[in-house]
Amino acid sequence: MNPTACLLVIGNEVLSGRTQDAHIHFLAARLGRIGIPLREARVIPDVAEIIVSTVNEVRARFDHVFTTGGIGPTHDDITSESIAAAFGVPWEPHPEAWARMERHYKPGDFNPARQRMATMPRGATLIDNPISVAPGFSIGNVHVMAGVPRIMQAMFEALAPRLQGGPPIISATVHAAGVQEGAIAEGLADIQQRHPQLDLGSYPYYRPGDRGVAIVAKGTDPVEAEAAIGEVAALFRALGAMPVAGDPA
Repeated sequence: MNPTACLLVIGNEVLSGRTQDAHIHFLAARLGRIGIPLREARVIPDVAEIIVSTVNEVRARFDHVFTTGGIGPTHDDITSESIAAAFGVPWEPHPEAWARMERHYKPGDFNPARQRMATMPRGATLIDNPISVAPGFSIGNVHVMAGVPRIMQAMFEALAPRLQGGPPIISATVHAAGVQEGAIAEGLADIQQRHPQLDLGSYPYYRPGDRGVAIVAKGTDPVEAEAAIGEVAALFRALGAMPVAGDPA
């Protein structure tokens, strides 16, 4: 079986609507390519007790937990110390992170605020940051990364070779105009029952003068996915619609 993953997007700014999440789509796609399907994603605030309880809940349920946000230099960046509390270990200067950042800044610029970014749970393994030096870290099955999308993505690429995945998650898609979900629901359920190893998703679309539905089959077996999509295409044809491979333009 493929290992599973959960993403915790941490930050009041996301919950307030000030910042739009840019992490779920990226991580879902990248994790799928290395065979670690993203099974859950949550957005939680910068509140220590919520971070601690949520991390402890999901790290017991998933093979990998990824967090984004809250590891900067300001007072509200409390993810790192909260992760230490969740694991019951000291939050202390990490020797290698400290050395990297001390080398990076001019004398006197590595101030107490920036030193927070080199303070981590005891036993943490660094996740390299090729953009702005301050690293993320892994402890147990929890991987802690920055909230800035470009930096988070660079951190993930540095982390990815260390992740033990499974068969890549692939998808196949077919859509048809003029079809409504209610007309295919029963037939689609039958196809799903015949292909229990796949996830079949139904996605209606609406455009000026056009409406229809797209069906996506996801799994680890491309032959089975294509077979299921072939059955969906036959279902569309039985309704008098023309199936078209891929997503609607």
